[in-house]
Amino acid sequence: MSISYSVIFDMDGVIFDSEKACLICWSEVAAKYGISEIDKVFTRCIGTNKNQTREIVETAYAKKFGTGIADRLLAESSRVFHEKYDGGRLPVKPGVKEILEYLKADHIRTAVASSTRKATVEKELEEAGFLGYFDMIIGGDAVKISKPNPEIYLLACEELSVRPEETFAIEDSYNGIRAAHGAGMRPIMVPDMIPADAEMRRLSEVVCGDLSEVREYLAKIGYKM
Repeated sequence: MSISYSVIFDMDGVIFDSEKACLICWSEVAAKYGISEIDKVFTRCIGTNKNQTREIVETAYAKKFGTGIADRLLAESSRVFHEKYDGGRLPVKPGVKEILEYLKADHIRTAVASSTRKATVEKELEEAGFLGYFDMIIGGDAVKISKPNPEIYLLACEELSVRPEETFAIEDSYNGIRAAHGAGMRPIMVPDMIPADAEMRRLSEVVCGDLSEVREYLAKIGYKM
């Protein structure tokens, strides 16, 4: 007999290979401004919302490049990103379609809880053909405090009418895992640009190499293949 769980996905770095794509755009714009080693600042922004990202970038570069450098860098990077990846061109992480089909076939309730604005989340999922797989979409604009605060996951569980302790959260970022753990969920880490450290292994129920491994893990703990 299979056990009934729910699954909530982060989006960037879990469903889409968007973090690497975003770094490509940041690097292109940073070169225009003469900014070097942008990857180090970018890494600190993974798993944060727009306001947190702006603060990190401004703190890193305002002294050398002037007040407002974050707004300029982020706006131009966003424009380049949309030029490159809109219209369904955003790279998809391995195993996404397979795990979504698997969960749908077993009637498992699913949602997305992303720090990205809901409208953007829905647009990117729709363009990739994934939107219909999810029962609920929660964007970063629905909460006051972003990850690592658990607010977004608690809200997602409430909207899905599921208990956090019976719900898996699939995350790639440190802040995402911290948020899921803080919500009392069952975090599964699928590292993207930053590998799991000792803290992440302690907070996560399991660390998987990709979504195919996640699907196999869910099968082992009680789902029917």
